[in-house]
Amino acid sequence: MPLALGPSFLDPEYLISTFGLLGILAVVFAESGLLIGFFLPGDSLLFTTGLLIASDRYLHLPLWLVCLLVAMAAILGDQVGYVFGKRVGPTLFRRPNARLFKQSNLTRARDFFRTYGARSIVLARFVPVVRTFTPIVAGTSHMHYRTFLTYNVIGGTIWGSGVTVLGFLLGQVAFVRNNIEVILVAIVAVSVLPIAIELIRARRRPPGATR
Repeated sequence: MPLALGPSFLDPEYLISTFGLLGILAVVFAESGLLIGFFLPGDSLLFTTGLLIASDRYLHLPLWLVCLLVAMAAILGDQVGYVFGKRVGPTLFRRPNARLFKQSNLTRARDFFRTYGARSIVLARFVPVVRTFTPIVAGTSHMHYRTFLTYNVIGGTIWGSGVTVLGFLLGQVAFVRNNIEVILVAIVAVSVLPIAIELIRARRRPPGATR
């Protein structure tokens, strides 16, 4: 039964039980490269995917196949983000704040990219929100495509497969397996927490402030 700790689209178990593997791949793709995907629960979704594969719940597929498809969705998502950034990225920095778009998110990704250079394509995979905007910034900055593609494949594979495998391995632990409902509640709570914090911070910002 889906856990009511937040909107259903932020509940990894609900997404997986309702949409299965296609839902997982769609979320990973959207969060990796679509501008509106920054709020989606990528990390917790992949971790939950591994847990549920280990417990043979909802997902009756081999781990290797899920990891392969997830990695491909992550890589393709970043490719779309790169192309989008290369074509229309500069205009984004002049775009006013909207309900689903904040200049602060784009600025944060740009700062991250400037700090870590090409490595940011890999490192950003493990930073929520930043991972959505970093490929867009890379395209806007006209990062050499082959360099981007190389780091994109590395980052997408490590993140997509690594987080899923971590969930699978922990799913083999007796305590986790015997308390999977509690673990899933904790995962949902962790998924919702960053969104809640950002909403609180947004309410406290003075009018016109971007940070």
